[in-house]
Amino acid sequence: MDNVIRLLPDALANQIAAGEVVQRPASVVKELLENAVDAGATQIDVVIKDAGKTLIQVTDNGAGMSVQDARMAFERHATSKIREPEDLFQIRTMGFRG
Repeated sequence: MDNVIRLLPDALANQIAAGEVVQRPASVVKELLENAVDAGATQIDVVIKDAGKTLIQVTDNGAGMSVQDARMAFERHATSKIREPEDLFQIRTMGFRG
């Protein structure tokens, strides 16, 4: 499967009740670290200011996204991991939505 971020079809998006809600800064850090690991990073730097209220910054040397994918990642139901319902059982990465 390619790593291009695409919008899920409505029927598939409705089958996934993604209970992903960021409840605290630690959740943000966890998601960003998982994305860095998924991107193959071998060095990850984390900067947190004011317990995450002012700044949470994760910098890594992993494979980045194209400009197009970075824009698409903000769309609702956009992912690079799922194309069909069966893909839900074959995800081998940690980060959220690709």
